Amino acid sequence: MWVPGGVGVSGAGVRTEVAQSWSRSLRTVDPGRDHAPVSETDIGPRWAESPLRGPVTELKEQLHSVADDAGYVAAVTDASGTILWTYGGPVMRRRAEQVNFAPGGRWDEAHMGTNALSLALRTDQPHTVFSAEHLVAALHGWVCYCAPIRAADGTLLGVLDLSTTWKRSHPLAMATVRTMTSAIESKLHAAVPAPTGMRLTCLGTGRLMRDGQQIRLRPRHLEILTLLALDDDGYSHERLHYAVYGDRAVGASTLKSEMSYLRRATGGDITSRVYRFTTPLSCDAVDVLRAIERGDLDTAVRLYHGPLLPDSETPGISEWRDYLEVAMRNAVLNSPDANHALTYGDCAPDDVAVHEHALALLPARDARRAVAIARLHSALRT
Repeated sequence: MWVPGGVGVSGAGVRTEVAQSWSRSLRTVDPGRDHAPVSETDIGPRWAESPLRGPVTELKEQLHSVADDAGYVAAVTDASGTILWTYGGPVMRRRAEQVNFAPGGRWDEAHMGTNALSLALRTDQPHTVFSAEHLVAALHGWVCYCAPIRAADGTLLGVLDLSTTWKRSHPLAMATVRTMTSAIESKLHAAVPAPTGMRLTCLGTGRLMRDGQQIRLRPRHLEILTLLALDDDGYSHERLHYAVYGDRAVGASTLKSEMSYLRRATGGDITSRVYRFTTPLSCDAVDVLRAIERGDLDTAVRLYHGPLLPDSETPGISEWRDYLEVAMRNAVLNSPDANHALTYGDCAPDDVAVHEHALALLPARDARRAVAIARLHSALRT
């Protein structure tokens, strides 16, 4: 496996999430590139309309103070990884602009490889990326501290990042990022009514929110909740046991224990004789399927953020994952709207047919052809 610096590794000394990100990033990013690509759309209107603009503006003095006192550059992105706002002193700002760490720069994994922003966006967790952990060699002199920013309903809105040269790294920097992120989220949440009920997210990632607060669950619990959400008829104990464990020799009491825990976590909303929710659980995967069924592909591609619980190897999840991907892919390939292929293509980087379909639909002078061509080129290399 290639790693920055041209050294082969077997995992020793390299964090798993970094090594996995390198592997994904090499499909689309040249480690020798010297700056982030520029967004094709005007950033001004996007920042003006962003829900993050108000809270960030209110906290501007604190963010400026952090950046000035510690010699950092602060940045806020949207959910796609495009930088909407930055602040830094003259020296750090010039250094940041050299790699386009500036409004309009695209810092998601597909465009700028492994960095703290792309990892935070992908995992919905805070991340630090230090020096040569960055895929792009031009960033090896940097250290980045980043945390996701979520709306009251748990939706990922973007990230807050503090970056500086590696010589200025400090153990308290991540704590500062977390504190400022919490302050931004507090202002966001105060501006809207608190959401009620439960919401399960299982496309591209997995989490359960109740009344605006995330419920900490193990991956197995999220798998079971996803299976129940996707099947209105519910599961017998035997059927759910096979959907979760397959042919593995797992005792019946194990599943019963998992269900007892889930009843406590969800407030007892799961029946016993047949496992099902007493009231339907709001779920992004269910919303996507319903949108496809009614022919609303605009909504389906907007809500589809990636494969169903992509890290799960549970038999039932694998089956539903394939079902969703086939349904989405066929709908996109039969759509005459290039936007559908372009949006879905972001979640299907290796799908040659989808990228070819986007190119066939886009006019010859459409600037978005460059995105489809780059994706097709990368897909053909894998």
